[in-house]
Amino acid sequence: MAWRCTGATNKELIENLSKEGLINNERVKRAMIAVDRSHYAPSRPYSDSPQPIGHSATISAPHMHGHACEYLIDHLRPGSHVLDIGSGSGYLTHVLANLVTDTSPNGNAKGQVIGVDHIQELVDLAHANMSKSQEGRKLLETECVKFIKADGRRGWPEGAPYDAIHVGAAAAELHPLLVEQLRAPGRMFIPVSSGGGLSNTVLGDGQYIWVVDKKPDGSIHKEKVFAVSYVPLTDPPK
Repeated sequence: MAWRCTGATNKELIENLSKEGLINNERVKRAMIAVDRSHYAPSRPYSDSPQPIGHSATISAPHMHGHACEYLIDHLRPGSHVLDIGSGSGYLTHVLANLVTDTSPNGNAKGQVIGVDHIQELVDLAHANMSKSQEGRKLLETECVKFIKADGRRGWPEGAPYDAIHVGAAAAELHPLLVEQLRAPGRMFIPVSSGGGLSNTVLGDGQYIWVVDKKPDGSIHKEKVFAVSYVPLTDPPK
């Protein structure tokens, strides 16, 4: 699929993903077109493939970023608060910020996305990448986006509750602290390694995306949606 979606420009890449049915929501499409992937991916930025960014981390393929946004989209409104765990390059953090910021002439809904990574060099990288564009610098200056060094497995309780939580690395389990930090209602998109205690049915080894909903009454609903391959959500590399 990657060769069919690769473009010569950022807009062409996203348009190709849309034509192939990998991005279907118009708001997500606009938000991704507005963030030039070349500011975040060190090589082949307009290819639909993951890219290494150093420190044993990657920037995911853009179709995965599209999937994440579309699963969370009902909780990504102007004024929403979002936690992006494993923010890495900062690319998806920027896209999420576009979805929760009111850009209308009289808009005053100030959403916020907090990007968390456990490696200081990646926190610095994300900040530097976002600073490459005028729009990114404004998001940082207004604190619509903040990058923080922290253990993503513990979330960031200081900013809770969150309307949406995105986890960009494979967790060994569904960490209870992350569920606690969801607003009711709220939704989390999280890859979990097989055997992470989320299913009584064994569907083979590997990792799976789980969508976790906290209902208005505080009850939790969990759904396994598709298989993936992510770097693990672990301690920083030695």
